[in-house]
Amino acid sequence: MANTLKITLVKSPIGILPKHKKTVEALGLRKIRQVVEQQDNPQIRGMIDQVKYLVEVEEI
Repeated sequence: MANTLKITLVKSPIGILPKHKKTVEALGLRKIRQVVEQQDNPQIRGMIDQVKYLVEVEEI
């Protein structure tokens, strides 16, 4: 079974690069403090790495 990641948006995406804003939306995050669960895979890890200054990640 693959690991799951709990991703929380902790900073507002207002005023950041449009590419990073789209990455946050692609992760399923819309509002601050919103939490989503995503499968742990290289694609999701790459997206998280791109916006690591906006999100907190926890392995569950």
